[in-house]
Amino acid sequence: MTHQREKFIQAIIFFSLKTKYCGKTKLFKLLYLLDFEHFRQTGRSVTGMDYYAWEMGPVPVALAEEWDNFKPYLQNNVFIKYQEINSETGKLTRQTVMAKVDFDETFFTKRELRLMTEIADRYHAHYASDMIEVTHAENGAWEKIWNNGKGYNQRIDYRLVVENTEEEQYVMTAAKEYTALLEQVGSK
Repeated sequence: MTHQREKFIQAIIFFSLKTKYCGKTKLFKLLYLLDFEHFRQTGRSVTGMDYYAWEMGPVPVALAEEWDNFKPYLQNNVFIKYQEINSETGKLTRQTVMAKVDFDETFFTKRELRLMTEIADRYHAHYASDMIEVTHAENGAWEKIWNNGKGYNQRIDYRLVVENTEEEQYVMTAAKEYTALLEQVGSK
């Protein structure tokens, strides 16, 4: 398993342990915030996931596609707890991501751990619906692609998070250097 895949799994474990109400949609939003904020700071994501613009927000489609039938690498680390709840609109099934194993911080840099902790602390007791304004921010990456539904299921380019900002040149240079390093290491 690749280092980045391990980070992806460990990020899911981290958020499942450090936040309440960590269901499918909230987890998707937490991962998006982690990856896009880390890209804004460094020019690279943490998990390596690609996110797509869906109506309810940014979605890591690779994870969404296997949600109901986890592959072994996820199955061995997390499970989904289903709970029937009564709401104003009737009965709903709440899905909560539960860790099967302890979180292993050794896969992460200090910056990544700090950022994960900040995000978990900020959204600890929030429901996914409470996070919509953040992930759907005006002129944010999701909103730029979504474009009132015209960009449905289009990939959200990480570069949008730094587009037309003071950090754009620095971050894009760092991103190119990191990509070149990965290509060089991968070719050996």
